[in-house]
Amino acid sequence: MGVNFSRALKEDETAELSAATGFSARQIVRLYSRYSTLDKENKGYLSREDFEHIPELAINPLGDRIIAAFMDGSQDEHVNFKQFLSVLARFRPIKKHVTNQSSVNSKEEKLRFAFNMYDLDRDGKISAHELTEVLKMMVGSNVSPEQLQSIASLTMKEVDFDQDGTISFDDFQQAMKGIKIEEKMSIRFLS
Repeated sequence: MGVNFSRALKEDETAELSAATGFSARQIVRLYSRYSTLDKENKGYLSREDFEHIPELAINPLGDRIIAAFMDGSQDEHVNFKQFLSVLARFRPIKKHVTNQSSVNSKEEKLRFAFNMYDLDRDGKISAHELTEVLKMMVGSNVSPEQLQSIASLTMKEVDFDQDGTISFDDFQQAMKGIKIEEKMSIRFLS
């Protein structure tokens, strides 16, 4: 499956995408339609600018971080349909009593995605500075810099279980144990 998706999806491609993401064939066709709509110039990929024109992302305080998640791993900042689906699959609800969940839809992957929203420099740790920057994105000018610093400091004290001055993914997982991330990070995709 190459970068150019300007043609209709073939049945074997749909089956491959379904196995990789857990989306049904019908959902994949609908998401492909949305993807094609976003690719206004029919380039066969979405660029950062294409994502920036999505109204829901434009008004979201974490819109830049969400766009960065789509771009993660893309050398040229172009996202093909398979990459697009892979990111969206993390937001599929986890179905109870289903043993063949897509690995991109696991609780751990949902947590990894959330962790990466805070890990701005992608070093595998969340520093106090990164935490403060993301909090600033989320609350804007509604909170004073002193209050932001205080919130970040308290959070670091509560979540830095190994006391190394950063929040590792293990710290993050431990802090999120009581949170039903599988419910909080789910979007119902139409069948």
